[in-house]
Amino acid sequence: MLFPAPVKKVSFIVHQSYLDKVITSLHESGLMQIIDITREDSKLLNEIENCEPSEETNECIAYENRLKNLIGILKTYKISKSGLKALLSPSVIEKKPVKKKKLSTLYREIDSLLRHIEKKILSLDGNIQKLKSEIDDINEDLQNISYLLNFDFDISYLGDSEYVITKAGITSEPEMVSREIESLDGIAGYVQIGKRKEKKWCIVGACHVSKKDKLELIWQRHINDIYLPSMTGKPLQVYKALQKQRDKLTKEMKKLKKEMNELSAEYMHELLVKLEEIQIERVRREISSSFGKTSATYVIEGWVLERDSNTLKSLLEKVTDEKIAISTSSPSSNPDNPPTYLDIPPWMEPFKTILALFSIPKYNEISPVPFLVIWFPLLFGIMLGDAGYGIVILLISLLAKFKLGSISPFIRSWSLVGILFGFWAVLFGFLFNSFFGDFVPRFIYGDENALLYHLDFLGYSIPLDALHKPLIVLVIALLIGLVHLNLGFVLAMCQNYRRGETKKIFKEQIPWFLLEIGGGALVGKALLHIWDLSLPMFIVSSIFAAIGLIALFVNNKAMGFFELTGFVGDWLSYARLLALGLATSGMALAFNIIAQLMPEIVPYIGIVLLFVILIFAHLANLLIQSLGAAIHSLRLQYVEFFNRFYEGGGKEFTPFRVRRKYTEEIVEGGR
Repeated sequence: MLFPAPVKKVSFIVHQSYLDKVITSLHESGLMQIIDITREDSKLLNEIENCEPSEETNECIAYENRLKNLIGILKTYKISKSGLKALLSPSVIEKKPVKKKKLSTLYREIDSLLRHIEKKILSLDGNIQKLKSEIDDINEDLQNISYLLNFDFDISYLGDSEYVITKAGITSEPEMVSREIESLDGIAGYVQIGKRKEKKWCIVGACHVSKKDKLELIWQRHINDIYLPSMTGKPLQVYKALQKQRDKLTKEMKKLKKEMNELSAEYMHELLVKLEEIQIERVRREISSSFGKTSATYVIEGWVLERDSNTLKSLLEKVTDEKIAISTSSPSSNPDNPPTYLDIPPWMEPFKTILALFSIPKYNEISPVPFLVIWFPLLFGIMLGDAGYGIVILLISLLAKFKLGSISPFIRSWSLVGILFGFWAVLFGFLFNSFFGDFVPRFIYGDENALLYHLDFLGYSIPLDALHKPLIVLVIALLIGLVHLNLGFVLAMCQNYRRGETKKIFKEQIPWFLLEIGGGALVGKALLHIWDLSLPMFIVSSIFAAIGLIALFVNNKAMGFFELTGFVGDWLSYARLLALGLATSGMALAFNIIAQLMPEIVPYIGIVLLFVILIFAHLANLLIQSLGAAIHSLRLQYVEFFNRFYEGGGKEFTPFRVRRKYTEEIVEGGR
């Protein structure tokens, strides 16, 4: 688990008569990641040919596209749960049992399904889109006519006639435009249509056709034209007629949509099933383009987990009647660049996702996932640092795990992250004397300076009052930071040892330990006056510090100074553990004070406001501070911790595997 699982490179040659069986077995077993020979081993193509995809691939793609088109249409009409209902009761995908079948049989089944519904779905969707377009046009006309409702003239007058030109539009300068139209011996009228930031007016103007060019010029300079189709009647009459027409079309469209809703409910799952089946067949036929071939054989290369290599060999020998030549070899990091498989338990998967946001490790690099499991929630808990908020997170996460976890594997796995967040927040909240800020001392004990509890443990008095004694918490934060950073150095040593680069351990990591020990001892004596050093200890500390500094500058030349200041800066970054923890407690305390004052400020409804403020203010504080704690905790992992040992940039192991979401293959006589 500390390092990615070992893999083997496997190559085999198989006769063309066994190719289909081999591909099917590889696909169903999911043991091997297939390498594209044309990309990975181009020199091999000098001896063998590049293999083309199966001729049936294009036909599979054609069926796949038709199914996707229908699914895409029906999805827009599918009635699905949303909001809180969807969260509390997510839909469960029911897998349909399917039998292994020939491709020709699958074609016939898809053809039968498509003959039954394809034409109908496309026709209904086309009619709906046509109606939607007509309704949109009517809505645009209604919007334009609404500007003219206060005018009393026939809309058919708009435009050119034998003697008069009439136009309508929107302007912000009605008086000036009206004067200019009247200067053409025309007439104009306007009404206000905008009442907010920018007032607008609808204006109608008319003049003799001989002045058409001048009227057009006025319109171009000052007016946005109103475009209307050819209609007859006064604006209000036309407006009502268009509303009736729109209502009729809307009713018709609702009827068609209801029909599509029913089709979606009835056939969506069946279409998804057939799509998944044809995609599986298409992938099996496409994969051959990654192979090499001779006149009678195929050459296939790929990666297999070392633990599965014998299983893969036995499987291939079985399906080919042992008429196959197989060879395996252990990879080198270069030029093979093997893929990475993180062998972790399922409950760690969310932390693998968090790591992938940065980068997954290379094949021979330490996996930080086990350390993220510990440190990411722990640092979050310190930065949130409130037991009340931690209990809320813990309860919600437990509810998600046991109530929704059985329905959604995603929620089940990620709820563990919330449980760890809540656990550490509760622990450090009680350690730092914070339960919804000072809620308990203020509202229950009646003394805001009181502690949540008192306990003597190993000679120390807890809880620590973080708000009044922040220096103690700062020291704890920096000590935790020092442990975290040095864990990074230890992991770097393990990694170098695994790679056989033991010189780097003495050259890069050990000098840092010497510098920290020696430099820390000298700084504690000379600058901080924390302790005294005997002469032998002073000499040893000076030697350690000198060795560390010399190694630092030898390794990094002039940049050694920036390496030193960079390390100090990384270490001081852990002071954010104190800062965010105090921010959480401080904001909670402020909300408690405001809530406590409400009954005095508003005597009659103050008690109600007290509870309202406590609930909503603490909820807002919980959300804001949790987001900040998660982001800053993640930053400490990515920047400060990973910088000591981790590079990333690996390629994930992606085996050639059947991925089923809507189907479950069965065999005759059982599953």
